[in-house]
Amino acid sequence: MATTTRPMFELQPTLTGKLIELRPLRADDWDALFAVASDPLIWQQHPARDRYQEPVFREFFRQALDSGGAFVAIDRKTGQVIGSSRYHHYRPELSEIEVGYTFLARSHWGGEYNREMKELMLRHAFRFVDRVVFLIGPENWRSRKAVEKIGGVLVGTTVNHEGQESVIYEITAPVFAGGFGQPVRE
Repeated sequence: MATTTRPMFELQPTLTGKLIELRPLRADDWDALFAVASDPLIWQQHPARDRYQEPVFREFFRQALDSGGAFVAIDRKTGQVIGSSRYHHYRPELSEIEVGYTFLARSHWGGEYNREMKELMLRHAFRFVDRVVFLIGPENWRSRKAVEKIGGVLVGTTVNHEGQESVIYEITAPVFAGGFGQPVRE
């Protein structure tokens, strides 16, 4: 049986859609991104409810830069920074990567922007892996619903990389290819 060799995952391409552009996070994005992240309501259901505080967000931002997989999301109409997301925990032996650490300005909540962000990231990811996972705090119903709206399927629970309980959602390449965001039909 022949095996296919995939190229190494490109963690920080620039991804452009109709509404947003995702580009690699840079140190000089601090002011604009913290202006978005300093809204306490963004973190209300998140396990790290204090992430709106500058010292906490500064550590989050440092880790994002160090990860080599973080993006800043820019509204293409206004040129304004509206949030961030990242690829994390690439596991080539499992043909899997995690998408997470996503947040958007409340002005961009409601589906359209998050949906496009995830679609861009998933389309890119499935060039390299067969499975994308999302680890979400069990009580973060807003994020859970958003992932379900794009076709994420709850597959279990785990303790995440920060030692917190998380639920695991997945989207596989065949599900994505069958229609992004469509419910799986059996």
